[in-house]
Amino acid sequence: MSKMHVAVVQFCPEFGRKPENLARIERLVAGTAADLYVFPELCTTGYFFTSRREAAAVAEPAEGPTWEALRRLTAATGATIVAGFPEAAGDRIFNACMLALPGRPAPVVYRKTHLFYREKDCFDPGDTGFFSVHDPARDVHIGPMICYDWRFPEAARALTLAGADLIVCPANLVTEAWRPVMPARAIENKVFVALANRTGLESRDGEDLLFKGGSAVYGWDGRPLVQAGAAEEAVLVAEIDPRETRDKSFNALNDVLRDRRPEHYRRLTETRDAPTE
Repeated sequence: MSKMHVAVVQFCPEFGRKPENLARIERLVAGTAADLYVFPELCTTGYFFTSRREAAAVAEPAEGPTWEALRRLTAATGATIVAGFPEAAGDRIFNACMLALPGRPAPVVYRKTHLFYREKDCFDPGDTGFFSVHDPARDVHIGPMICYDWRFPEAARALTLAGADLIVCPANLVTEAWRPVMPARAIENKVFVALANRTGLESRDGEDLLFKGGSAVYGWDGRPLVQAGAAEEAVLVAEIDPRETRDKSFNALNDVLRDRRPEHYRRLTETRDAPTE
């Protein structure tokens, strides 16, 4: 297969109501046709936890209820599904996303590397690192990151160096800063980017978080192929060809990976005095 259809799913999860959110995920997929669906960050539980104890109460092992629901949905649709969930691993809790691939007997889990705001009070920093997963049915290499990871160009570059054709980004975005940056991540790495953000308002302990929607699939040139509004529930589908990302050149002489000179990308702790006369 060459071309494939990627869907970003935007909705407002119900806080703390995992069975209802999983049922809604199933309903949102019904009636659409895509090869890969990307859902928002922590879409099974809602986002704004105020304590580690609260997050732990709804966290689950990788092969828990979310995996069982997504495995059934993947088997029924033949699609790969990416969705955010709180993962329990021993005494640790992670803001994670699950990749459920057709025919794969276990989930692939990415644990969020860069924790945002009060997530630091609730979750452990992710320890999976950045990687890509090959979906052989579509011949696409999928690289997961989560929300605040977008702020760090190293994240998208690491996924690209790991072979990703398509970066998938479950998100719960509450700022506006990401809007110019996500297309840049596509351009600077010559990859497709599928961003699934949520909508709605969560109010906890007298503080409000308003989620900004705007879910999109960006082409490797940074153009939005599809994009949702700020508040709508939506399932938006874009056609992509993963093979277009594998030649990283953009003219006869330049290539965004081969032209890198990492020997000159010194650590910030390494300083050198400017030359003097």
